[in-house]
Amino acid sequence: MSVLVIGGDKIDSIASVLQDFSFEKITHWDARNPSVVKKDIPQDVHLVIMLTNFLNHNAMNKFKNEAKRKAIEFICAKRSESSVFCELCKKYNPNGCILEK
Repeated sequence: MSVLVIGGDKIDSIASVLQDFSFEKITHWDARNPSVVKKDIPQDVHLVIMLTNFLNHNAMNKFKNEAKRKAIEFICAKRSESSVFCELCKKYNPNGCILEK
């Protein structure tokens, strides 16, 4: 599966969490440049993760609406490993996950 992460400058720690959830292809847009709003979500993306600490409202609304229109799952999380982990657990393991780190 592939995932698109929007927001944040470095996602090294988040990438390891995504790999634990079997995401092989990880695409990252830092969204620091306002022109990121002109991009479209790639066709092969299965999940969009929006890091809310580093994302402006226009970008968030645009990608949220596009994901809904294309029937792509999305989650919003803060830019921390634990926040992304918790949101992925809610989405893919409703009974909860045990944090082993």
